[in-house]
Order: sequence, then C-alpha cells, then structure tokens
Amino acid sequence: MARRGLTVLVVGSGGREHALVWALQRSPSVERVLVAPGNGGTAAIAENLPIPATDIPALVATARDYRVDLTVVGPEEPLARGLADAFHEAGLLVFGPTAAAARIEASKAWAKDVMRAAGVPTAHATIVTALEEALSVLDTMRFPLVIKASGLAAGKGAVVVNDRAEAERVLHWMLVERGLGPAADQVLLEEYLAGREVSFLVVTDGTTVVPLQPARDYKRLGDGDTGPNTGGMGAYAPVPEVTPELQREILERIIHPTLTELARRGITYRGVLYAGLMLTERGPAVLEFNCRFGDPETQVILPLLESSLADLLLAAARGELHSVAPLRWRPGVSVTVVLASGGYPGSYATGYPIEGLDALPDDVLVFHAGTRRENGRIVTAGGRVLNVTAVAPTFAAARERVYAAIDHIRFPGMTYRRDIALAEVESAIKPTAPPTTGTA
Repeated sequence: MARRGLTVLVVGSGGREHALVWALQRSPSVERVLVAPGNGGTAAIAENLPIPATDIPALVATARDYRVDLTVVGPEEPLARGLADAFHEAGLLVFGPTAAAARIEASKAWAKDVMRAAGVPTAHATIVTALEEALSVLDTMRFPLVIKASGLAAGKGAVVVNDRAEAERVLHWMLVERGLGPAADQVLLEEYLAGREVSFLVVTDGTTVVPLQPARDYKRLGDGDTGPNTGGMGAYAPVPEVTPELQREILERIIHPTLTELARRGITYRGVLYAGLMLTERGPAVLEFNCRFGDPETQVILPLLESSLADLLLAAARGELHSVAPLRWRPGVSVTVVLASGGYPGSYATGYPIEGLDALPDDVLVFHAGTRRENGRIVTAGGRVLNVTAVAPTFAAARERVYAAIDHIRFPGMTYRRDIALAEVESAIKPTAPPTTGTA
C-alpha cells in the first residue's frame, strides 16, 4: 500500500499564511494543505476551512477529523492563548511554542526579564502601570525614547517619542484612554537605540537552531519611514550587512542564551523564535522577540528557500531538528511590497474588487492578506490587502519586477510605499551568504 503524503493544517488568514501554504504545497512530502480560516488567495491553492484562528477546540477537532499530520500556526494570538498546549494534550503534532514560551512576545515585560537573566543585549526599560508613575519616570529619561505596550498589539504597540509633550500624549492614550486595551496594562518606557533594524528568525526545537535568511521590514506607513506604525508595509531578504560573522554573533550572544534561559525556567521552545534586532554601534541588540513567523518577512524568506519547508517544520515539532540537512537557498534577493487599503492603519472600507491580478507576469508572486472571494471575484477584506513579491539576482531587478507588477493592480484607495529596498539599490551592496545551523 502506498504511503499517504502529509496533511498539513495552517492556522491564520494573512499574507504570512498564504506564503506558508505556498511553500508547504511545494514540499514533496505534502499531499494536502488545509487553512483555517485562510483568505481569497489560499482558496486557490488549498482548502479553506471557516474556523477562526482563535477557536482552539474547533481546530483540535478539525485536526483529528482530517487526520492532520502537522499543524503550523501563523499568528501569535492563538499561541498566546494555548493552542499548542491543547494540541499536545490531544496528542497532535503542532509547530509553534506553548503559551508559556509564547510569553516571549505576549509580555514584553516578561521578555525583558528573560533577557536580563540571560545577559542578552537589549535596551534599558522601566515598566509602569499608571500615568502618574510613568510621568515620574519620564523625568529620569532622555529623548527620544520608545513607549511600548507590553501585551499583543498587532505590531502597533511601540511609539518613538521625541519630546515630553508627545510622550505624555501617548502615555495618556495607552494608560488612561486605554487605546490599546489590556495590551497596555503594563507599559515599557524604553531607551531609544539608534541603528538599522533586522528581523532574525530561527527554527528551533529547543536544542538545535536553524537560522533562516535575515530580513528587513518597513513598519512605517509612508516613504522615508514617515507616518504611523503598521503591521509592516514591505520587506526584503537577505540583509547585506548581516555577514556570516554577524550571524554567528547573533546566535552566540542572543539566540542561544535566550533558549538556555527559557530551558532553565522549564520551557522547551519549539517553533520560530524571531528576534527583532537593532544593529547598533555596540553590536546587535534586541528590540523585541516574537514567537512566530514574521509578516511580511515570511513573504520574502520562503521564496528563497529551496529545501522542503514541511520537512523542516515537522522535524522541529518532533524534536528531531538535528536530523535535518543544511538548508538550501536560492541565489539572489527577494523583495515584497504591501498594497494596503486607504485609511490603514486606521479605519478603512472593504469589499472593493481587485483588478489586474490575472495580468501579472510569471516571475512575480502575489500573496494575499486581506482578501476574500465574493461572487467569483477577489475583493478587499482587510487593511493590508496584498503582498507583491519577486526574486531576482539584484535588489534593483527585484524592485523593478515588483513595482512593474503593481502598475497592473488596482482597487479604490490602494496605497503602498515606493521605497522598499531602495537604500540597498543605492548602496549596491552584494547579498550575504546563507545562514548555518547551530545548537543551543
């Protein structure tokens, strides 16, 4: 009897999840991919299931009913709510950390304590819970500084403030007006670190660490890093200044000590550990940790991956990552640009038909984020709508392909940045070498 191929369930509905589905479908060991709930793009290449990403009992039941071999969790919220724990209790294999491990993202205050204990370089921060306390701490700090909600805020909980008046407005909004709800029950007043940011993601089973290509995302809405913070308006990979030597330093000074400290606390971390780093004059320092694949970083990392994503994630979930061969990467670079709804990250309208998706060249990938299928058409259904991605030998060529494709796409209010990876074109730095595997 022929052996059945893997059935994989992907949890989530964004561009990251579309990229995960796309990469898993390319894995030879995978026979069937399910997505809960998915979006208009995943519906074309997988089976969408109308189950919210946070409905953990329904996801457990679905994994049983469909004989799912591996569940891959995209967003942070179900992980923080204990999705992986529920799957473990049900005897189901899942790629993603437990709720205890997911606190590395769900509580920035707790993550700071982990980093302090592990000796991991990070910005100094003071944690406050009330406005009066926060205003008193401001007297001791220098501007600019960063004000961060400790809890989950969809990538929008950190604000750089340049003077006291601005700081007081943000603190009042978080602590008194409750603009971020319970995410700001604790607020961090944090030292501002100067430099360039890097997203450094590793796949780990708690012992073995497999780094992915480093990426850089663009958090601000407008060109030149202007406007409000968003979930991310574009990204590219790899990051030229992250040399093999710097990769080793990040692993030795940040990733391994963090996993060791978590293990000391009785936490085995299995999943993606995503370090948001600032490359400062004193070396790399952690801005924050995330407990999942980045969005939109995943949309540029996975198109460069030649190895089987399914085999990698399955080995990590089983605690057998040491058995995986070194990852193979495509040469060249990857660039993605997010097309967003007008008004994002504030209020925006949805339901607009998206035109031009059938007129795109074969050398461009479009990962759907906020879309749905309606009466045979793809319509907008979120703030970040599409991720237009291309792989090419150079940043200039990748940018040219992406922006040429964007010229074909239309929906009312469509907005996007025009400077994604532009600095790399202007500096004309060659891409770095692929990362290597290590152990904690």
